[in-house]
Amino acid sequence: MRGHFFAKKFGIPGVKNPATMVKNREYLGTAPIKKLLFQLAVPAITAQLINMLYNLVDRIFIGHIPQVGPLALTGVGVCMPMIMLVSAFAAFVSMGAAPKASIFMGENDYERAEKTLGNCFVLQLLISVLLTIVLLIWNRDFLLMFGCSENTIDYAVGYMKIYSMGTVFVQLALGMNAFITAQGFAKTSMFTVLIGAVCNMILDPIFIYGFQMGLRGAAWATIFSQAVSCVWILRFLAGPKTLICLKRHYMKLTASILLPCMTLGLSPFIMQASESAITVCFNASLQKYGGDIAVGAMTILASVMMFAMLPLQGLAQGAQPITSYNFGAKNVERVRKTFFLLLRTCTIYSAVLWLAVMAVPQLFAIIFTSDSSLIEFTSWAIRIYMGGMALFGAQIACQMTFIAIGNAKSSITVAVLRKFILLIPLIYLLSAVMPQKTLAIYLAEPISDTISVLFTVCLFAVQFKKALRTLR
Repeated sequence: MRGHFFAKKFGIPGVKNPATMVKNREYLGTAPIKKLLFQLAVPAITAQLINMLYNLVDRIFIGHIPQVGPLALTGVGVCMPMIMLVSAFAAFVSMGAAPKASIFMGENDYERAEKTLGNCFVLQLLISVLLTIVLLIWNRDFLLMFGCSENTIDYAVGYMKIYSMGTVFVQLALGMNAFITAQGFAKTSMFTVLIGAVCNMILDPIFIYGFQMGLRGAAWATIFSQAVSCVWILRFLAGPKTLICLKRHYMKLTASILLPCMTLGLSPFIMQASESAITVCFNASLQKYGGDIAVGAMTILASVMMFAMLPLQGLAQGAQPITSYNFGAKNVERVRKTFFLLLRTCTIYSAVLWLAVMAVPQLFAIIFTSDSSLIEFTSWAIRIYMGGMALFGAQIACQMTFIAIGNAKSSITVAVLRKFILLIPLIYLLSAVMPQKTLAIYLAEPISDTISVLFTVCLFAVQFKKALRTLR
């Protein structure tokens, strides 16, 4: 029994009954689905909110650096597309591999699950080395390309050079944490985010103000915080409580293990990496036709949309290990019930949020600004930009279930459709044919969302039935 193996290997007196570990590893296939989704989704949503909060606090500390705060804050803002790309590469490996590991666990094939974990650990190390080299050598060129000015370039370069040296910690902290979630240890996964957030909040004022390191201190605080999270995660995955263990002899890269994971991970990679390109497209077009106020409103709209998406992403992350495990175990009814519960929950949330935006749009603007003209402009724009939000819960539920059951082709198709085939072309097409240019640019988002939701639901209806038939 696996519990006996861990007890014997690590000499843990607390694990005496092998049945305890068996029960722990099988609860994804036996516990009530509603209760299980709640237990897994709440920590996942909490982790998302903690992560956003600590990024917000980080910006507050930077913005209040004496004399140079505004320039430093702008410099860090220009670094965001590069930081998002680092996160996207972590998702490329982990968000494809973690569902695969859950499926193997459902099939009771723990050897392949551990091979997946070991292979992806090594792959993330290799990607981290390459990213570190690229970011250290060409960070100035990238930052200038993303719109950094001569006034802020030195701040941005200084921050990015230090942040680049911690790429390995960021990659492993984000990537390996997905394997903890995939086993159903949602609270442990949440604590890894909480540990990093608390460390960062403590170290920021010490490094920025206490050591008078300014913006460089913020970068060092981020690196040290991610390093602490990384150590916590690796100790857990190599310790006695994990169901799949990080082992040296499973770290030899194997194409048959890695390629399916990388293919499945393309969808979340595209979703995250494309945000950089979309931000540039929106801001450039809005600056051309609407000026600073339109770009400022877009910053608020993107922040509201990001905040709105966190509960949806948390729900999807909570459902993923349940769906993947039971798909691997060929438990058709639990796979179906998990999806429809996720669909109902996500749809209700997105519909309620849409109603709130339509009813009191100015409330969302006031959170971010006190400028009356910007509040008035944003209150108008947010109703347009988030016009398709009521349907978006279905998009998330279907797209993340594609990933959870290992359907790489469909998940990639819907990700590419929404961002590259629809949204980016519509930004330029609508602004070219409509007389109200700013309105046209904001309209690109709801039109893209509506078309992609309808396409995704139709595709899912066909592919989900086909996938379930293979389990019978």
